[in-house]
Amino acid sequence: MADQAPSSTNGFVVSEHTLGNGLRVVLSEDHLTPVAAVCLWYDVGSRHEVKGRTGLAHLFEHLMFQGSASVPGNGHFELIQAAGGSLNGTTSFERTNYFETMPAHQVELALWLEADRMGSLLSSLDLTGLDNQRAVVKNERRQRYDNVPYGTSFERLVAMAFPDGHPYHHTPIGSMADLDAATLADAQEFFTTYYAPNNAVLAVVGDIDPEQTLAWIEKYFGSIPGHDGKRPPRDGSTIVRDGSAPLREHLVEEVPSRAMMAVYPLPLDGTREADAADLALTILGTGESSRLYNRLVRRDRSAVTAGFGLLRLAGAPSLGWLDAKTSGDASLASVEAAVDEELARFAAEGPTPEELERAQAQIEREWLDRLDTVNGRADELCRYAVLFGDPKLLNSALDKVLDVTAEEVQAVAARFLTPDNRVVLTYEPSVPDDGDDAEDADAAAAVSDDADEDVHA
Repeated sequence: MADQAPSSTNGFVVSEHTLGNGLRVVLSEDHLTPVAAVCLWYDVGSRHEVKGRTGLAHLFEHLMFQGSASVPGNGHFELIQAAGGSLNGTTSFERTNYFETMPAHQVELALWLEADRMGSLLSSLDLTGLDNQRAVVKNERRQRYDNVPYGTSFERLVAMAFPDGHPYHHTPIGSMADLDAATLADAQEFFTTYYAPNNAVLAVVGDIDPEQTLAWIEKYFGSIPGHDGKRPPRDGSTIVRDGSAPLREHLVEEVPSRAMMAVYPLPLDGTREADAADLALTILGTGESSRLYNRLVRRDRSAVTAGFGLLRLAGAPSLGWLDAKTSGDASLASVEAAVDEELARFAAEGPTPEELERAQAQIEREWLDRLDTVNGRADELCRYAVLFGDPKLLNSALDKVLDVTAEEVQAVAARFLTPDNRVVLTYEPSVPDDGDDAEDADAAAAVSDDADEDVHA
């Protein structure tokens, strides 16, 4: 077992260890409350899938809750909840994660359960279980994507932003046809390839004894064999277009109001430019004090919602997601013109000192709120370990954002937030407006999250 000396990360002591089978372990001791988080990231997401077999990473997230050699059926949930813990799993473009938050004296149980399904799920995987969870995922797709207003918007924008053949061209939910096509052999190969200890990072954070916790990890995970057959993901760091793929799509559907949505490719996560882009989008489109909200909702009254979100990606250009739902008879053309005017003005003038200070304070508050929970801290340690190779990068993440200058924010806006660096999706209602624009728009906004926040109980 290879160990590294503990280091301090934002006041928290972090130690790193590597088991003989390649499993990377990150421990952070914090006795503020008698709870601990167990977080396991597998370095596999939808970017690792191949054409014709999309959705496998997300499907496997479900299969991991359907029993293993020692814990049949729904036993994983039953044991964790009976011990007073909570748990879930999510899938994104770049990783699949599983996590439990436990009373401190029940950490060993969570470690044993995670090790059991990592080491033995394949022995309990059969066609009946695969078909069962295939049906669950297909129903999830219907409920969250296909049968809700604007439900496929993010999927469509991603497909336009990343052309066919790009590893990020499809979202984690996958297509109905590919889910139907997945065979038991496909699932078995997927698990053998990606659910190996040397393709994972395990973080345990909270009220723990690091020495005892590491001994449990060695006991339960140490005998699981590694696997060297993983294929590296295809390079997605650049976008190459052949000129034939559309950059704009207009849909007439049963939606509550007209909508303009757009995606702007931005710098890769982990770069200083990505932090500058985060600040730009915060100033332009986060909250009711943002420029776009003030212009479209308050001043022009042409929209009921207007905002920007940021999807940070490490292996491909990050995405700035613009979403504006129109008000009354406002035209899509007027909303798009107002958006372009505001972005151009920001690129020409940059942020005011007050705007930059407010945006940095907002990001700082959100970051500290996340690190204040053991599960949030464990997840971030896994993220930096899997995507950037070093969990201790967490230590400098906030300082880097606070160090970004107004000139850098202006430069990234001028370079990336332009009409020729985006794809656009517009909606026109096929039925009369019912007058509940704001309520319907808020309800529909939840479908734009790329990570499938599943409840498996």
